[in-house]
Amino acid sequence: MRNGRTRAACAVVAALACIGGRCGTDPTEVRMTWEDEFDGPAGQSPDPAKWTFDIGDGCPDLCGWGNAQLEFDTDRPENVSLDGEGNLAITARKEAYRGREYTSARIKTQGLFERARGRFEARIRLPVGQGIWPAFWLLGADIGRVGWPECGEIDIMEYRGQEPRIVHGSLHGPGYSGGSALTSAFALSEGGFDEDFHVFAVDWDEGGITWYVDGVPYQTIERGDLPGGARWVFDGPFFIILNVAVGGRYVGSPNESTLFPQRMLVDWVRVYGSD
Repeated sequence: MRNGRTRAACAVVAALACIGGRCGTDPTEVRMTWEDEFDGPAGQSPDPAKWTFDIGDGCPDLCGWGNAQLEFDTDRPENVSLDGEGNLAITARKEAYRGREYTSARIKTQGLFERARGRFEARIRLPVGQGIWPAFWLLGADIGRVGWPECGEIDIMEYRGQEPRIVHGSLHGPGYSGGSALTSAFALSEGGFDEDFHVFAVDWDEGGITWYVDGVPYQTIERGDLPGGARWVFDGPFFIILNVAVGGRYVGSPNESTLFPQRMLVDWVRVYGSD
């Protein structure tokens, strides 16, 4: 299932040598700075030294996590645990729970691992179905002080379950957030992202950010690409988030065609940098 770490490191070195036409990072200095391979017995919770949880539905301040999501996120093994085969499983379920009709999970490295710049990547097999909204993303570590979108958000991968061949990469900041985010899509030529694992990544340096699927770059956003008067807020540390939302303005609600449970399987998450 897994690519060897040496092979992965070599691929990263090659990619960082020249990102989106901007040659800056010295490839000889790149090294892995953080990883989780999700090895362990089935039912085990994610490593508490690496991950913590957003529990609830965002209420009362941001009900539905500010996006009209329908799930209650938990830390239960039924919603988030290792599968015993080297993967983390985040599972969305249709069940009545604490006033919501669905449960799922949202895990993050906030307060445990945060960094500015480098390569962030994960190998993931996505769920499928109307109203299913998985994501692999980064938030600015200063969110508690400055709020969103001033903290910045880098969506490495987000996906509408009703569009199984397409993923999106987006950048949110002051003046370019929500429906005005800077974004692009990547489409598979055949099959869907629910049928196999794929590697989703960004390379982030002082000049900008490039998005990749399976090593293929499909979008680069540089400082000069922001709307007039907008600020670049991607110089400080960010933390990692993995989640599967149910419903919300981005995907709409599940319908009779949506089958539950739905699982996002994460083989590994790796971060590389030059410091």
